[in-house]
Amino acid sequence: MDKFSENVYLVGLMGAGKTTVGRSLARRLGLGFVDTDREIESRTGVNIPTIFEIEGDEGFRRRESCVMAEIAKKKGWVVATGGGGVLREENRAGMRASGFVVYLNVPPRTLWERTRYGKNRPLLQVDDPLSKLNQLFVARDPLYREVADFVVNGGKTGAQGILQCLLKELSERWERL
Repeated sequence: MDKFSENVYLVGLMGAGKTTVGRSLARRLGLGFVDTDREIESRTGVNIPTIFEIEGDEGFRRRESCVMAEIAKKKGWVVATGGGGVLREENRAGMRASGFVVYLNVPPRTLWERTRYGKNRPLLQVDDPLSKLNQLFVARDPLYREVADFVVNGGKTGAQGILQCLLKELSERWERL
């Protein structure tokens, strides 16, 4: 098996670095890149907070599942999933069946430091975003681990360090398969 016969999915909470690392990884591997949140925005013509405002979490998750199902049918893409992309079993099954899943595990405190000034994250528009990140971490960490083929602890490692770690792991994986 080679790099063109599977996708590489990056999962983790918002602010974990999925898009930043994903773009760099795709460029280094010569693969396509897609960020599922940006894809949803492109298709709807509105930003994520607007979708949440009009359709709620459930409406957004339906759209997310449709995009992820389409991506799972493709080969040779690096995919930055939304933080909640793992919530539905069909999304987890699609990722497992079509690719290599990497969990960017970053502590909630670090995520809060990275995201605290952003307004484009509807789930963090609450009185205590750090508490919300802790809640999301507790709920989603088991799902990320369930679907992950590889876990990168990214709390103290920058994007370049994570990228080098992933390149090494993928090179070894593709040689083994």
